[in-house]
Amino acid sequence: MTMRQGILMAGIALAGLTLLVATTALILGAPAWAAEGAAEVAVDPDVIRWGFAAGALAAGLSALAAGYAVAQVGTAAVGVLAEKPEMLGRVLILVGLAEGIAIYGLIVAILIFNRIG
Repeated sequence: MTMRQGILMAGIALAGLTLLVATTALILGAPAWAAEGAAEVAVDPDVIRWGFAAGALAAGLSALAAGYAVAQVGTAAVGVLAEKPEMLGRVLILVGLAEGIAIYGLIVAILIFNRIG
């Protein structure tokens, strides 16, 4: 296994673990939160549960995609910097764009959670 494959596998594993933990925590915690919110607004608990699942999937899958993108861009960036160290600024911008995918997913998840209540 090459170093590039190792970095890619580590990024995918970390993003997958994040997806699993976030989804599990939100789906298992949804009934308790739905019971609290049911006293205030009459909303079907299944709708709330699916809303939490959608938010967890938005955050988790975007983290998975960002991990894959950073692994691909990061390994290419290391190769470029080995040959031309003066390209550091341009490479950092590309890696930052790849990391932005996770931030977009987090923003969507927050908007979903705000919509639920």
